[in-house]
Amino acid sequence: MTQPYSMDLRERAMQALADGATCRQVAERFAISVSAVVKWSQRLRQTGSLSPAKMGTTKRSKLVNEREFILSRLAEHPSITTRQLAFELGTRGIKASHMAVWRLLRAEGMTFKKNRAR
Repeated sequence: MTQPYSMDLRERAMQALADGATCRQVAERFAISVSAVVKWSQRLRQTGSLSPAKMGTTKRSKLVNEREFILSRLAEHPSITTRQLAFELGTRGIKASHMAVWRLLRAEGMTFKKNRAR
């Protein structure tokens, strides 16, 4: 993943813009894109800050609301597979992969290890 430009570069570019240079001149001078200069100047006007916005997002599982259902089904049938749980969620109108079910169970501290002794 790429990193945002440093605050030092942002401040120097905005200072050059404030000193009367055009966006294109600032971009050429600092070897950055014109759109970066424009966006930084817009950000400075709107928020008063040049700091970069937070990068990335945290994906919230769509199964958080189905946690109780999944755990209750697992309590009823301990040998149920993640694929079967995903299928049952599908019949309830929730489209989810077996990996999404696995991630939820893993977050709950549950695993599906095979017992070779059986």
